[in-house]
Amino acid sequence: MTELAFLTAIELSRRLRRGELSAVALLDHLLARIERHDTTLNAVVVRHIAHARSRAAEADAALARGEHWGPLHGLPMTVKESFDVPGLPTTWGLEAFRGNTATGHSVATQRLEAAGAIVFGKTNVPSALADWQSFNPIYGTTRNPWDTGRTPGGSSGGSAAALAAGFTPLELGSDIGASIRNPAHYCGVYGHKPTWGVVPMEGHQLPGDVCIDALDIAVAGPLARSAHDLSLAMDVLSSPLQLFGPLGWHPVAWRDAGLAPRQLRVAVVTDDACAEVDAPVRRGLEDLAAFLREQGLTVSETARPVDSAEAWEVYVHLVRAATGAHLNDADYAAAQAHAAQHPPGSRSFAGWNWRGNTLTHRDWVHYDERRATLRRQWARFFDQWDLLICPVATTAAFPHMQTGFRWERMVTVNGRPQPSTDSLFWAGYPGLVGLPSTVVPLTASPEGLPIGAQIVGPVLGDPVCLRFARFLEEHWRAFVPPPGF
Repeated sequence: MTELAFLTAIELSRRLRRGELSAVALLDHLLARIERHDTTLNAVVVRHIAHARSRAAEADAALARGEHWGPLHGLPMTVKESFDVPGLPTTWGLEAFRGNTATGHSVATQRLEAAGAIVFGKTNVPSALADWQSFNPIYGTTRNPWDTGRTPGGSSGGSAAALAAGFTPLELGSDIGASIRNPAHYCGVYGHKPTWGVVPMEGHQLPGDVCIDALDIAVAGPLARSAHDLSLAMDVLSSPLQLFGPLGWHPVAWRDAGLAPRQLRVAVVTDDACAEVDAPVRRGLEDLAAFLREQGLTVSETARPVDSAEAWEVYVHLVRAATGAHLNDADYAAAQAHAAQHPPGSRSFAGWNWRGNTLTHRDWVHYDERRATLRRQWARFFDQWDLLICPVATTAAFPHMQTGFRWERMVTVNGRPQPSTDSLFWAGYPGLVGLPSTVVPLTASPEGLPIGAQIVGPVLGDPVCLRFARFLEEHWRAFVPPPGF
């Protein structure tokens, strides 16, 4: 039954609905795989087995009575550790919150369970969700199923590793610095970073944080082994669809031109001076551009939406302002001391990081004004182009590196050392202005590691991104399980 673990969520839900498979049997199959493989990977770090078995039995009994809970009826799944699930810990990998147990659901997990899903566990994260590796003092290190000496990504690293290893058919992650997109890229699965604001973030927070639902740049979204599953999950997570605006939460409509994939105008970006891309990643994007031309699409490899250097500087300052907003007094004082060591005008990443953590409100508004200009430039770009395809990161998954600041850890790009934080450029490129982005498998590195690409659309253009991802899944490349799983 090994192949059962790699079926799509849609196919498993179909079998459950038709009675060809029981929820209890599917849950037990996934748990057996976790027992067999997760000692090595350490992806599913919190397990809710007794509750899940009870709910799976209820799902089977309900179906026998003719009841249908929703599109995910009886489907076992896991979620990122940072989402509240009643009775389970929410620690974000921080020692200070080791004893924190959620008493209620996050809105996102509540919606999944209301659609019939069975949350049977939670997956690992980096401390404070602040790394492209997933290790912390509470749960330890998660390893990439393609190469256990490498990171699965972060901060939804456990999510992507669990999917790639066949532990779960669907996952819920969050993203402020590619935390959905990066693990999907490193582990060869799919991930969707929605338009900012369309999936509520309430319940994705630590005690004492009240305003998290409007946290700048951050979003919640699904990871899966199929683009079709991403669409299914977004139907659940984003209904009723809402967007945060000047007057609060209000209904909005998806932006969808309704064009068939082969009618779309696509810009492809393969490299940038702000974040040099390793040759295998670049070649994968070039090959994809050639394929799209063969399919009759209008393709440009020279069109660019915004000034890269401007986007990079604004993103780093605003994302670090967002992640630093809840620093305790001691950590904030330390950040101020670090910032003082970098003179005004310094263009080092470290200087941007510490100044972003400690921006005054006046300076934050200044950067937000610059973001508004970039947002208008992106909007004009999407008047001419339907989608943009670009790298997720500068390399495939890198070896575990757990000491020093992130910008002190080096990866190898085209034979030269590069700060691992350069890859964040590709996170902020669409993320800064809240654009949707779907990550799809693209190719493999010479070492056999997955390489992905992100499909970026206009604000509320999530359906276009997801439909194009489905097209690529069917005609270019689909999920492939890692060897040994």
